[in-house]
Amino acid sequence: MAERSAKQLGLSKADLPNSIIEVIATLTKAGFDAYIVGGGVRDTLMGLNPKDFDAVTDARPHEVKDLFGKRCRIIGRRFQLAHVYSGRDMIEVATFRAPPNGDAHTTSDGMIVRDNVWGDIQQDFARRDFTINAMYYEPLKGVVHDFCNALDDIETKTLRLLGRAPLRIEEDPVRLLRALRFKAKLGFEFDDALSEQFHDENWALLEQVSPHRLYDESQKMFTGGYLVPLLPLLFEYGAIRHLIIYPPEKPTRLVNQVAINTDKRIGMGKSINPAFFYAALLWDNYLHQLAKFKKKNMPFHDAQLQAASKVIDRQRVKTAIPRFAEQFIRDIWILQPKLANPRIKQIVQLAEHSRFRAAFDFLLLREQCDDELNPLSESTNGMGEWWQTYQTLSEKEKQQAIDGFTGDSRRGASKSSRNRNRNRNRQEQQTSNDSMESTLQSNSNYVPKPPKQKVENQSTKYKHYAEERAQLEKLSLGKVAGEQSTQKNQPSPLFTINADKMAKQVPKQSDIQKRADLQADSDKKVASKAEQSEQDVPTSAQSVSKAPTKATAQKVVSSQLVVKKDVVLLPKSEPIPTKRRRRVPSQQLSQSEQLQARQTKQEDITKQHVSQSEQTQHVVKTDTPKLQSNGAKKSDYQHNEPKQPESNKEASHQAKTLHAQNKQAQSKQAQSKQAQSKQPVTAIVENVIAKSDRVPAIRRRRAPSSLVTVSERLAKEESPS
Repeated sequence: MAERSAKQLGLSKADLPNSIIEVIATLTKAGFDAYIVGGGVRDTLMGLNPKDFDAVTDARPHEVKDLFGKRCRIIGRRFQLAHVYSGRDMIEVATFRAPPNGDAHTTSDGMIVRDNVWGDIQQDFARRDFTINAMYYEPLKGVVHDFCNALDDIETKTLRLLGRAPLRIEEDPVRLLRALRFKAKLGFEFDDALSEQFHDENWALLEQVSPHRLYDESQKMFTGGYLVPLLPLLFEYGAIRHLIIYPPEKPTRLVNQVAINTDKRIGMGKSINPAFFYAALLWDNYLHQLAKFKKKNMPFHDAQLQAASKVIDRQRVKTAIPRFAEQFIRDIWILQPKLANPRIKQIVQLAEHSRFRAAFDFLLLREQCDDELNPLSESTNGMGEWWQTYQTLSEKEKQQAIDGFTGDSRRGASKSSRNRNRNRNRQEQQTSNDSMESTLQSNSNYVPKPPKQKVENQSTKYKHYAEERAQLEKLSLGKVAGEQSTQKNQPSPLFTINADKMAKQVPKQSDIQKRADLQADSDKKVASKAEQSEQDVPTSAQSVSKAPTKATAQKVVSSQLVVKKDVVLLPKSEPIPTKRRRRVPSQQLSQSEQLQARQTKQEDITKQHVSQSEQTQHVVKTDTPKLQSNGAKKSDYQHNEPKQPESNKEASHQAKTLHAQNKQAQSKQAQSKQAQSKQPVTAIVENVIAKSDRVPAIRRRRAPSSLVTVSERLAKEESPS
């Protein structure tokens, strides 16, 4: 192990951020060894600006957690790490690793699946992937530990693996991607042993790596600021086939332009989204799937959604893109036709969309790369420049730009298409008229014929009436009016027409003339009466009422039916007055009246029982001997009941007879009362039915067979039991 002075190498504690110094000092103060390791030391030695600093220590992850408390969070299952937060920075603290000590930590191919075997600094050095990443820096002491002459490899710009190259690739195939990344970033060349490892067998080992880890590695490649030199290496060494589903043979112009813009934004310190580069890489796959769904006559928006989902689902097998990144990619693709051919009412909504800026950048890049030459891609209509100027305008200028956009026909200002079919029919009719005019102009000898005018005479106007009568007279199935059939002994037809009735309904010409003469006489009489009434009125009143009387006379004359000649008058059929069907009551008594009758019946029965009980009690009190007055007890009376004297027996017999007589009298009284109560109820019901036009709606019951059965049923219910 070679120890070099940090000051000699140009390293200074003052150049390091306070966060890494604070973490190293806390671990050292607690009695642990702590170093800065990895890309932070390498980039500092090369004069680059490192993105972050990593620390390594002999403290276990739970000890680091106990030391920093809530500021520490342990992550990872295969490779446990401690994330320590110091201010706004996050420092990744790892524990010294040792080589795996059993088959439980590796697969059959030798890939390490669990790397949580703790060791010392010597063992941890042997576990590093490249020599340039195996330098340990102690900022508090100002010492750099170099175990493998990494400083010489930095000077010669050589990228070399620690140990046997095939074995190190089997342990972790992701080191192939890291080698390409370091070559693009640092401009180093592979040594002979490493350059021989880029073959299909080692690339196939990437299928055993989790898609989540591959996405993290691709994120580092796409957001490092060196995507332009890295992109051709991914295609040249065959790594793109294991990162992208159905990749092209070489980078397209769109992908190259996106890589250039991404590196520019990183160099300017602007934020980027790695999903944007995924959208460019998968653009051709999306267009291919969209063309397939469009051939199935699927609506365009549905075809867009289906194509985007299918491409993203297949890409998820390679690299597990997060959900928010998938939605980001999907929105960029779906917004492309909307931005290229926007509707007037949607311009403001599109500009306020959360993915508008990313979709606009993608549209602008498509225009710069002539993406319209792609047979599967749709035209952008030059809308990239329009949207670019639109974003720089004020609110009033934006509205003016929208108003000016409506008249631009090349961008397809879509108006409401509710009357699309109507306009189409008008266009077809206009084209047909134009064609007719052209044909007429070509035929110079053509003279249009004047339209035929209908000439109706008084004789021909009613000719069809005479023909109708002649047809009726020629009928051989019945008798004609005024004639007798000469055919005898002929079978009668199934369907006959009574010619007498039909002839009577159709009057003859003489009858029509008579009716016309009578009507004319009546009109003359009405006119003469009107003139006489005018003469009888004084002159002062004649000037006022002259015009109205003439008008009324004209109205009367015009209102009369003038019967013309050769007119057949048929009798009008009188309309049959419609009668409203009413509901037939099922019973004579309504439901409320039935309830009232039942209540009165129950009250009479209860009164009868009360009166009977009172009478029996009175008889018993008057006729029973006074046993208590003679000094006999009640118990003695009960025990000596069989030995009653004859006088007592006679008294009891008399009481029984009186009780029977009372019962008969009460039953006669109840019958008379029921007969009296029955009469007024039926009378009331009859009066109500007679007075009311409509029967109140009651519950439908079974209709009685006759009125007698109803009365008999009521009599049975009212009779005492």
